[in-house]
Amino acid sequence: MSELHKFLFDGLPVRGALVRLTDDWQALLQRRASAGGYPPPVTELLGEMTAAAVLLHSNIKFAGALVLQILGDGPVKVAVAEVQPDMAFRATATVRGEVASGTPLWQMVNPLGQGRCVITLDPRERQPGQQPYQGVVPLHDATGRPLPRLSDVIGHYMRQSEQLDTRLVLAADETVAAGLLIQRMPATGEANLARTSAVVHEEDALDANEDFHRIATLASSLTPEELLRLDADRILHRLFWQENLLRLALPASAAHPRFACTCSRERVAAMLRGLGIAEIESILAERGEVDVGCDFCGQHYRFDPVDAARLFLTQEQQPPSSVRIQ
Repeated sequence: MSELHKFLFDGLPVRGALVRLTDDWQALLQRRASAGGYPPPVTELLGEMTAAAVLLHSNIKFAGALVLQILGDGPVKVAVAEVQPDMAFRATATVRGEVASGTPLWQMVNPLGQGRCVITLDPRERQPGQQPYQGVVPLHDATGRPLPRLSDVIGHYMRQSEQLDTRLVLAADETVAAGLLIQRMPATGEANLARTSAVVHEEDALDANEDFHRIATLASSLTPEELLRLDADRILHRLFWQENLLRLALPASAAHPRFACTCSRERVAAMLRGLGIAEIESILAERGEVDVGCDFCGQHYRFDPVDAARLFLTQEQQPPSSVRIQ
């Protein structure tokens, strides 16, 4: 079963989270198998993105979706991982071209240097005029050098957009997607983390907290193979057995992230209405029906001519439905 663990380091302005997605990650990939699945490097990228998105959402109090996107100019045009407040997740990628085994991130996404990482916080119930919060960073450092790993990209994002020291270790294959996050919290104003001695102002600045750097260095010693194969208890003991680690109790819904898609026939119908009756009639004339597949879960929503006509009728005019969902 997929699992999420959160923890604090007693007396230190450092927190952490560990996620291992197993059966639910496999279920997500199986939904894509009928369409040919993803090349191994894309599977790894999507798995790392999904694990990272779960970790990031678990550290914020936000009633809405966190959407992590990687956009680029390589064969992987876009990769998306979305996580809801209850840790329900979904992910997809658009691939245009060959992606050989062992292809690094920058070649998959960013060969021309135009790639970017976007993190969006989309409120569940938007107020009129309210826009989602969105932060964007390039897939290269300040010198223009491509960042080699997704963990480096997100660490760069957290420093640039959120002013938080963050260390991530990510790994994924066709059976497990996993991640470890270590993050420095603001040292001042945290009564529950107060030390016996005063915390100097400089320790609250980026790159200045020695406790964070020590723990982040320990986290960085975790290999991808260990992250994928060891259980959570063994990972935390192996890394932090000399630290005073406080494990946090989580609600059952958050402790076990799960694959779930938010697509529905109603949402597809609304999208088709937005295309307009002329476009729908053109599709019907060419294909005999309108078939819309969800990129995230593979579900198909089919509308025959009667179903399509119902999209543009009032409630009083609605004929019986001949819906078919496969």
